[in-house]
Amino acid sequence: MCGRYAAAQDPAALAEEFQTASVPSEVLTPDYNVAPTKKVYVVVDAAAGDNFTAPQTRGPDPRELQRSLVIARWGLVPSWAKEPSIASHTINARAETVAEKPSFRSAFVKRRCLVPADGYYEWYQGAPQGPGGIAPKQPFYIHRVDGRPLAMAGLYEWWREPGPEDTWLLTCAVITMGATEDVERIHHRMPMTIRPDAWERWLDPTVSGPEVSALMRPAAQGTYEAWPVATTVNAVRNNGPSLIVPAPMLVDPQEGLF
Repeated sequence: MCGRYAAAQDPAALAEEFQTASVPSEVLTPDYNVAPTKKVYVVVDAAAGDNFTAPQTRGPDPRELQRSLVIARWGLVPSWAKEPSIASHTINARAETVAEKPSFRSAFVKRRCLVPADGYYEWYQGAPQGPGGIAPKQPFYIHRVDGRPLAMAGLYEWWREPGPEDTWLLTCAVITMGATEDVERIHHRMPMTIRPDAWERWLDPTVSGPEVSALMRPAAQGTYEAWPVATTVNAVRNNGPSLIVPAPMLVDPQEGLF
C-alpha cells in the first residue's frame, strides 16, 4: 500500500515537470510526511478556464481540455457516500480490482489523475529480537534514482457536502500494484506510476477500457532506490526534510534486505 509520502516541490516546479497550463491559487506547505486526509496536489485534465471547484455539468470534450494542477484531499469519497469518513478506507485502490470496486470503478472510467510525490515511505517488518521479542519495523524512503518526481497513478472524485449551497469536496486515491524487484524486499505493494509518454492518455477522460489497462505497467528495473530513515516519520506530527535523511538500520542487514 501507500500510506505516507513526501511532496515538497512548489507549484511552479510541478507545473514545469508535468507541463500544466494552470496552477492553484493556494500554495501548499512543503510536506515531508503526507498522510491520509491531507491536502495534496494532483494533475488532471480540466476544461480550459475551469477553476475546478465543482464537477463539470457536461461530458468531456477533448478539444477543450487542458492539463491543470489542482488541490484535492487524499482519501477518495465516492459521490454516493453518505459522509466523508469513508475516505480513511479509500486512500488506495488496487490495480487488480480498481475497475470493479464500487468505490473506484466510476472514477477509473473517466476521472483519472496523477499524484506527484518526491518519494514515499514503506515499513519493513524485521525479525523478532530475542525470545518473545518484538519485531521492529524499519521505515524506508523510496524514490526515483534520477531524482525526478513520481507520477503516481490516481483517481479523483467529487462529493457534494450537505447544505443549502452547492459546496463540493474534491478527493483522490492512489492506485497500488505489486512491488517491483527494486523494492519488493521491503514491501510487497507499491504505488503504480505512469510513464511520461502515457500521461496524456491516462488523463484523457475519453480514453477507457483496454487502452487504459495497457498504461498500467510496472516501472522499469532500476527506477527506484531506497534507504532507511529515522522512526520519527512514524508520527504524522513530525515533518521537515530531516525525515528523508538516511539513518542507521534498526533491523539486522544480514536478513537479506540488501
